[in-house]
Amino acid sequence: MPLILYQRDDCHLCDLALDVLAASRVPAFESVFIDHDDVLEARYGARVPVLCDDATGAELDWPFSADRVKAWLP
Repeated sequence: MPLILYQRDDCHLCDLALDVLAASRVPAFESVFIDHDDVLEARYGARVPVLCDDATGAELDWPFSADRVKAWLP
């Protein structure tokens, strides 16, 4: 499952999301920074961090806990 974490540079909530993902032991994921991408900024600007399953398009918006991440994963 290709997971993507959409985030920003210098984002406290994004740092917290990374801690949650580590605690939930998710498989490898890609971090995508939206700061200089107009399309991603328009889509995720007010929502980051957002965890996305690139295969299905399913998204998990912040705030999320380790338990919620585990339940969201297939």
